[in-house]
Amino acid sequence: MVDVDLSQLPFTLLDDEGRDHIRRGIDLAYYDRDEIILETGQAGEFVFLIHSGEVAELDPTLPSSSARIGHYTAGDLFGAISILNGKSRYRFQAEQECLCYLLPKALFQQLCQRYPDFSNFFRQSLAHKARLLTEKRAEGGVTMAGFMLAKVSECLREPLRVAASTAIASAVKQLNESHADSLLVDTQGRLGMVTKTDLLNGLVLEGRDVSSPVDEIAHFNLVTVAPDQYLFEVLVLMTRHKVERVVVMEDNALKGVVELTDVLSYFSSRSYVVSLQVEQAASLQALSAASQRTPELVKALMAQGVKLRFAMDLLAALNGRIISKAWEFTIEEQYREQSCMMVMGSEGRGEQILKTDQDNGLILADDTQWPNLESHMQTLTDTLIQLGYPPCPGNIMVSNPEWVATVSQWKGNIAKWASKRDGDSLLKLAIMLDAHAVAGNPSLLESVREELFKRCSGDELLLSYFARTALRFSTPLTLFGSLKKPQHGIDIKKGGIFPIVHGVRTMALERRISATSTFDRLDALAADGRLDRRFADDLGEALALFTELRLKQQLAMLETTNNGQETDSQQSSRANRVVVQNLSSLERDLLREALHIVKDFKQRLSHRYHLEYS
Repeated sequence: MVDVDLSQLPFTLLDDEGRDHIRRGIDLAYYDRDEIILETGQAGEFVFLIHSGEVAELDPTLPSSSARIGHYTAGDLFGAISILNGKSRYRFQAEQECLCYLLPKALFQQLCQRYPDFSNFFRQSLAHKARLLTEKRAEGGVTMAGFMLAKVSECLREPLRVAASTAIASAVKQLNESHADSLLVDTQGRLGMVTKTDLLNGLVLEGRDVSSPVDEIAHFNLVTVAPDQYLFEVLVLMTRHKVERVVVMEDNALKGVVELTDVLSYFSSRSYVVSLQVEQAASLQALSAASQRTPELVKALMAQGVKLRFAMDLLAALNGRIISKAWEFTIEEQYREQSCMMVMGSEGRGEQILKTDQDNGLILADDTQWPNLESHMQTLTDTLIQLGYPPCPGNIMVSNPEWVATVSQWKGNIAKWASKRDGDSLLKLAIMLDAHAVAGNPSLLESVREELFKRCSGDELLLSYFARTALRFSTPLTLFGSLKKPQHGIDIKKGGIFPIVHGVRTMALERRISATSTFDRLDALAADGRLDRRFADDLGEALALFTELRLKQQLAMLETTNNGQETDSQQSSRANRVVVQNLSSLERDLLREALHIVKDFKQRLSHRYHLEYS
């Protein structure tokens, strides 16, 4: 029996018996430098697992300068696709002396028949492989299955339903007997909700009689979910809509109620109480204490293998509530409906997990009279700094009068930027395109966004200038298609994240897509037919992979003290750098595949917006 490490994917998709079959059935072979291991067109007879050495994947139909399309090192697999397809599409050649484990074709086929997940691994897209990697990383606490796959149906309460004419006294009695906190009120087929707090306020603050009907104090703007939705989505909805209860409906039929306490107790980890602490914060000091716990929440989510897109949704909703509450603590109520505070950049797209520099602005209704506006905005900026949001180095903040304007003034700015088309103007258009309302009157932002679409979406020349920025940074792949491996790491933000974010942003501008999240924009572009569904999914998974690799670096940096040895810009640069040599074999494989997807996307952008001629 050969002693071989089978602790990595795809071998973890087998059971102990399957791995024992491999150990008994494989052999070890030596290949000299430049020796062809598998030739183009040759029938696949083995799956090769590299023990030591390096192997190049070559396309003989291409010129020698570009024929090298893949690179494999210790721990990497090749040859499986050649067996599945009947013959090898490419040539595999040793670049130095190599030792490879040989898994015979017959044994590989037997394993594929017996273990469908093992078979599917070799046929799947980047999206599926990335999911496998995420699940593999889950360790301790709430598992991936228990956390990400928990459904509403596992956590709902039986609905307590009363008629609209039910007296308040009767409703109180029913709540006490059932040990519940809320009742659903049925008014001619329309559902409302009344809570213990509503009943108390109705009796004490509003002076209602105990015989008054409950429908007079019920709320009818309910947030509804379906039984097959994930509990994690419910937590996001509760945070975003500022509610502690959602109603479960299926095909217009009432199924039950889910309360925030149910969700939090189901997830058991105290990190998830952060949402509740933010909501209950009655002072700036309490809000600051809750805000400081968000890195703890991020670490818990990552440790438990939570899919990054869901983590982004939760953190975006949470950050939005923190900023909104900061607004409520500092801005007088009389000005709130006449203004809209917006966040921009990664915060506006909902793609910033750890707190980053402030990127925000203010839109005012045209007839707003606001004395001491500048003083109030400076107080708001200072408050956000206190909550852990550093000032923006580019001064894109409400404390800067340039980023505070009326609706008409913002529309005028957009017209000016669209006309000038210089670098600064295009940057400001991109910033505004990602703007998301977090406080005040969101209709003001929608009015400004509509003007942006009107001015820019049909302007082919502007779109070409706008798209060109996506090609600004090179993709960190060698001429031969393998990963670059500088000792200081590759800049994953410039090489991977930015091209996807800005390229998708350009296409969203052209198609007048109002969503600000890159993931939501990809979904809309696929639904619109502008992107193939599978390619859109792979772009999304590539973005999630890049973001997760960057996040791991950022979390590692949180554990170290700077002690003034690095400037802020040096720290920011290091946070974006991923050292390829430190990645696992599967992570390297996924990163290489994801960067090839970025390269493909940039070529599509170049063709669509005629950038090859610029």
